[in-house]
Amino acid sequence: APNIIFSRYALIAQELRNSGITVNCAPLADIVRPETHFFLKNRCFGSTAKVVTEMAMAAASGLLYGGVLPVIKHIPGHGLALVDSHESPPRTLASRDVLEAVDFLPFKQLNHLPMGMTAHVIYEAIDAIPGTISPKINQLIRSNIGFNGLLISDDVSMGALLGGACQRARAAIGAGCDIVLHCNGKIREMEKIVKGAGNLSKESAFRAGKVIKLHSQLADWEVDLSHL
Repeated sequence: APNIIFSRYALIAQELRNSGITVNCAPLADIVRPETHFFLKNRCFGSTAKVVTEMAMAAASGLLYGGVLPVIKHIPGHGLALVDSHESPPRTLASRDVLEAVDFLPFKQLNHLPMGMTAHVIYEAIDAIPGTISPKINQLIRSNIGFNGLLISDDVSMGALLGGACQRARAAIGAGCDIVLHCNGKIREMEKIVKGAGNLSKESAFRAGKVIKLHSQLADWEVDLSHL
């Protein structure tokens, strides 16, 4: 039930804040299918847009209640992934109509959240390259889905993307991501990521500023979670 998810994520937020962490790359708003790859399947909230939207909103609200910023993911939908994007790029042959009616729907309902993360999925009905580095997909996220928050790439060290670290970062920023996420901890790759990503654009700086303002409002956030 949504109230259980809310409570669970509020408690997660408290644990994170106690460790000095005030952003969580959650919740997922991906819709699970029977064939969804297990790496994603066991993290999805449900198999319908209604359930996923309700649960993801409850999770995001719980995080915010506990003083932690949520990052909704993976925009515009990763549930059709049949392979692990940590290893290779997932492809979907789903029509634009199916994507619009199912996978995109939760993100449209949650487009007011402050931060979001892209998907390394190839949506063949729209473009031939992974969504993270696709200008067409990034434009769809902004216009069709209506997400105006800070858009973060999924981890660019994953196997779904080709090329070196600098090239990947440049491609993600060039496609429309505001921020590049890099997770493997290799310092030389980090240096290349910084070079490839460059400085924030005017639009990205504006969106980052809104997130920083919200973050500052949560900085002294104190809530009583004893009733949860």
